[in-house]
Amino acid sequence: MHENVTVADHPLIQHKLTLMRSTSTSTAQFRQLLREISLLLAYEVTRNLPLESTTITTPLEDMSAPVLEGKKLCFVSILRAGNGLLEGMLDLVPSARVAHVGLYRDPKTLVPIEYYLKAPEALDARICIVVDPMLATGNSAVAAVSRIKEAGASQLRFVCLLAAPEGIENFVHEHPDVPLITAAIDRQLNDHGYILPGLGDAGDRMYGTK
Repeated sequence: MHENVTVADHPLIQHKLTLMRSTSTSTAQFRQLLREISLLLAYEVTRNLPLESTTITTPLEDMSAPVLEGKKLCFVSILRAGNGLLEGMLDLVPSARVAHVGLYRDPKTLVPIEYYLKAPEALDARICIVVDPMLATGNSAVAAVSRIKEAGASQLRFVCLLAAPEGIENFVHEHPDVPLITAAIDRQLNDHGYILPGLGDAGDRMYGTK
């Protein structure tokens, strides 16, 4: 496995992911599980955020205590399924700014087509965490990260639920500087670019669409 790729193998993540994979899981259950997993993945992707010391006063005395360094966070959601991971992460870091990248995948070529981009200012001063549940071919993730870099971001991380080996190779080749965190690496893609065994289309299962 590439040194910049991390599998978050926490037992709670793996348990909830198994429930999400099952066809017997309802839309409401799927959505809630995704929110819960996003909190656990947020812990993983933020574990190395830089700290600095500040002086505070407790009820008993003054002390030097750690706080997050000046760099602000920006979560970048790849629409629409990325919003499922975004919600839980914002629960953990409610002060973070949010960017949205709208992409859809051409069903014949699997090439991502951008239809929307909205990002906060001063991305160069922020740590940007790009979220999307599925890293299949990797084309959408590669395109979204490239777009955010063009908008000024230089410190990025990518978080997903499932990744295919093909998607990982594509992403690492195009963005070797961006750490990738996933809950699992599945076997392969099928002829339509879906992850096997996977969990289906994350967006459709979140919103009850087809």
